[in-house]
Amino acid sequence: MTDDPMTDVLVVGAGPTGLAVACGLRLHGISVRVVDSAPGPATSSRANFVHARGSEVLDRLGALGDLPGQSLRAMKITTYLGDKPIMNLRFGDPGMRTAAPPMVISQAKVEAELRRRLAELDCTPEWNAGLVDATADDAGVTAELSDGQVVRAQWLVGCDGTGSATRKLAGVGFPGVKLSERFLLADLHLDWNLDRTGTTGWIHPTGMLGAMPMPDPDGRSDLWRLIAYDPGHDEKPSDQEILDRFHDILPERTDDPDVRILDAVWLSLFSVHRRLADTYRQGRILLAGDAAHTHAPFGGQGMLTGLGDAENLAWKLALVVRGRAGEALMDTYQAERRPLAMEVLRGTSAVTRINVAQSRVGRFLRDRVIAQLFNQPWIQRWATYTTSQLWVSYRKGPLGSRFGRKPRPGDRVDDLKCVRADGMQSRLHAELGGHWAMLLPKDGAEACAATVRHALGTYVVLLRQVDDSFPDEVLLVRPDAHIAWRGRDDAAALLRWLDSALHGGRAKR
Repeated sequence: MTDDPMTDVLVVGAGPTGLAVACGLRLHGISVRVVDSAPGPATSSRANFVHARGSEVLDRLGALGDLPGQSLRAMKITTYLGDKPIMNLRFGDPGMRTAAPPMVISQAKVEAELRRRLAELDCTPEWNAGLVDATADDAGVTAELSDGQVVRAQWLVGCDGTGSATRKLAGVGFPGVKLSERFLLADLHLDWNLDRTGTTGWIHPTGMLGAMPMPDPDGRSDLWRLIAYDPGHDEKPSDQEILDRFHDILPERTDDPDVRILDAVWLSLFSVHRRLADTYRQGRILLAGDAAHTHAPFGGQGMLTGLGDAENLAWKLALVVRGRAGEALMDTYQAERRPLAMEVLRGTSAVTRINVAQSRVGRFLRDRVIAQLFNQPWIQRWATYTTSQLWVSYRKGPLGSRFGRKPRPGDRVDDLKCVRADGMQSRLHAELGGHWAMLLPKDGAEACAATVRHALGTYVVLLRQVDDSFPDEVLLVRPDAHIAWRGRDDAAALLRWLDSALHGGRAKR
């Protein structure tokens, strides 16, 4: 047994999800240790797109930094059949007030910014320290690490990817199916004249090919992320064999004999699997991100969904650790996030099947019907809205409500203008980092303010409305920008909701 003092939360995995969980917990004053089996930070990554919801999460955590300035705005997809463009999909404004932009950016840069923010919060990841055993009891979890350490924590959060040791040690099932044969991935410097204002795809009888422009840390403007469907091969290829395949695939599928590969930055391969953990919680062990769900990369939903898991989990776990809520609150994490993962899995699975269609009927539907549909403006607006995840709502969950005027409890609230207690103008989402927010009318509602301060302690900020979006109403906004409670200046009703939501049972309206 370790002689070290018990930490509040041990986070396993220093990827985007684990780092975001740790940042969220530290913002609430919770002690955290982050461990990872890798020897150090990743320098390359599969994920390379952050949609608006992910940018909002990073912003609220204080980890957005200069990522927008380092990213590209490649907000369109052009698909070719042969040398003819058959689809031009443009991602625009999702129509929901947000200060956070979608970004084409390497996951490695996102992780670096999260590590920077975590260091500001007095926590740094511990490398070469993978989880090898975990034993949970009613008071906490004892974890054995690969570097010989034994760590005692109140809670353990597994953010250690699709092969999660945490999930396996907790005995949580991870059922699913394989959806495709292998895809090849590469970050390559290329000599060609392809437009860098968007992603380009080619439909070809031998398989699809996609090319996305990537920001280059060396300042070059010729770095591309390539993905190619390459079925019919059983053995795992070497890096050189992957590179050789791209030498063949590029001119064949793009119909450009002059394209040249200058050098390779990163090479990999994967097969698409659809898997979902049976449960997100086993006692005091919790799962988040790819440890809980895995799906196709199409649509950029992987890192996005993991960041959403992290933010949802962190504020709830913080309340439980601080004794402001009962353990039953942790069950609402799965209740809110697992249905979303199921929806993401369905969507990305459908896109995968379309992309790898090999039958005559499947290719006809993809090339002649679906491609034409996605040229329609209303479909493009729908695609922007869907992939952004700004639509995510928990109104059907145990903390939400299906009744009343919109936005309802459980719905995301826009990044509204507001006034702080010191009279300075601000915006709602900027005030949520590690805090709840009570959005008050321009005057009054002192009783509600006192009630929420008593229930939640110092981790709540009081704000006044600027534009009367909710005249004569009080909104209690969760740290993840979803409405917790909405009503008149009725402290008794607010107290009943807080007691129900934080200490078990469905909140009454």
